[in-house]
Amino acid sequence: MPDILTLSVDCGGGGIKANVLDDAGTAHAAPVRVPTPYPLPPSLLVDTVAKIAAGLPVAHRVTVGMPGMIRHGVVVHTPHYITRSGPRSRVEPELLEAWSSFDMQAAVSERLGMPALVLNDAEVHGAGVIAGSGFELVLTLGTGLGSALFDGGLLSPHLEWSHAPVRRGATYDQYVGEPERRRLGDGLWSRRVVAMVDGLRPVFRWDRLYLGGGNSRRITPAALARLGDDVVIVPNSAALVGGARAWDLPQG
Repeated sequence: MPDILTLSVDCGGGGIKANVLDDAGTAHAAPVRVPTPYPLPPSLLVDTVAKIAAGLPVAHRVTVGMPGMIRHGVVVHTPHYITRSGPRSRVEPELLEAWSSFDMQAAVSERLGMPALVLNDAEVHGAGVIAGSGFELVLTLGTGLGSALFDGGLLSPHLEWSHAPVRRGATYDQYVGEPERRRLGDGLWSRRVVAMVDGLRPVFRWDRLYLGGGNSRRITPAALARLGDDVVIVPNSAALVGGARAWDLPQG
């Protein structure tokens, strides 16, 4: 039987990446990356995904990972796309209203004419790296902090605990996000990542923690040595591989 090809789209705060992959996660083209356009109403994101798809091999289905809380393909909240010009810029009330309860999954499926799966971007990333056994936490380090939790390969309901305060009123997003990495430098920022992991370990008591996202490669060797044997660093390419594998996640 021929492979099912998946168009995998990773929507971030600064860029949108995509490729077409087979069931094994093998890419069938060179990956495409475009800057995330702002301001970004839902219709523009759907148009952007469709435009990217037109330049890639024909796929049978599409997976979209995007920041925020997504339930059953519907946007409950997305942090970046409701702003005027991107992460940490002013929130536009009309964008906040447009994104609230927007059925991204239905919109993408209708526009592309194929089955669609829309999840939080960290959840898609996790689908590309988890072993599928035990209690596994995935954290993605990028513009902010993404998270996904799996138990025996089953995806748990998404929690935006990255918005919880961690130190002097700062949220986890602010504590280890890209602006702080740039301000502190990789050395001090990596120490914060270690402190975060040490603080979360007794809360989750995971079997494995996966650290991914674009900034996981910036964790210093000294910090890596302190993270522990239960922590695995994974490549950011998992965000696209996960698009193909997310369809095989067990359903609760």
